[in-house]
Amino acid sequence: MDTRSVIAARIIQLCQERNITPNGLSNIAAVSQSTIKSILNGESQNPGTITIKKLCDGFEITLGEFFSTPEFDELEQEIK
Repeated sequence: MDTRSVIAARIIQLCQERNITPNGLSNIAAVSQSTIKSILNGESQNPGTITIKKLCDGFEITLGEFFSTPEFDELEQEIK
């Protein structure tokens, strides 16, 4: 898996855990529905830190909690 797909999977997991739809997340995190959709569909090449921070605020978690999963720990370094 690449970083983008792990980020998308983590957002989906957090939405499911909190019973929030992506549209609901858009409202509580003040991130546009189109931005969330592009992240979840893998269309966003590089979801920015500020966007991820807003999503974390919507989930009421820290950036550390967002990225503290085995999936992120197992990602290989991406060199481009």
